[in-house]
Amino acid sequence: MGVSISLKINALSCGITHGPSGSVLGTTPPKDNGGDGSSFSPTDLLAASLASCVLTTLALQAGRENLSWGDASARVVKEMTATAPRRVAELVLEVTMPKETKPEHRARLEEIAHGCPVARSLHPDVKLPMTFVYP
Repeated sequence: MGVSISLKINALSCGITHGPSGSVLGTTPPKDNGGDGSSFSPTDLLAASLASCVLTTLALQAGRENLSWGDASARVVKEMTATAPRRVAELVLEVTMPKETKPEHRARLEEIAHGCPVARSLHPDVKLPMTFVYP
């Protein structure tokens, strides 16, 4: 089943409304591309989508496998191409895993993270290095 998302642009600010929930967020272009950088850019949302998808996918899988799961976090750094056409060249993701993660589950969970739906949806030219930190 598809999800309806509607968008409306006013000057360079784009409002995005999630149909099912009514949640709203906005984007503006970054300063280096003619915007004011006052909010997420569309490519920032792409980076955030990857990190969110990895964390969510891991939490869902831990629940399915009845694994202990606590607080996890992620940080993503987006690198754009230096030459035209502009595109996301690399999304460097660092995932801090929950302290409850047992060593014998690490490899499996890392494999699951690399296969999240957003990662699988990105063009293969986009580099996706992921590192995992275990407290």
